Amino acid sequence: MTRPTTTAEWPSLMFDASRLWAEAAVVLGLRSWRLMAGGRAAERELERMFSEKLAAGFELAGALAGARATSPEAAARKALGIYGKRVRGNRRRLGG
Repeated sequence: MTRPTTTAEWPSLMFDASRLWAEAAVVLGLRSWRLMAGGRAAERELERMFSEKLAAGFELAGALAGARATSPEAAARKALGIYGKRVRGNRRRLGG
């Protein structure tokens, strides 16, 4: 019987998570500037922040509850995909 090589995925996941963390920090800075400017754009950005976080959380919960992630590594990869898609979109939209 061969031993599964599940640990081989973790370094890659850690690297991808670190990259996402750095991108999220850029988005946080860009959003902070938009919020500090005030006005209608700041209001829309604040509303967008909350609605995106709720939508991403529900999407991930549905994916995990629907058993589409068959291992801890798959669950982590799914979470990175869901949140990464939103972070990259926000970075493009905010001009960073």
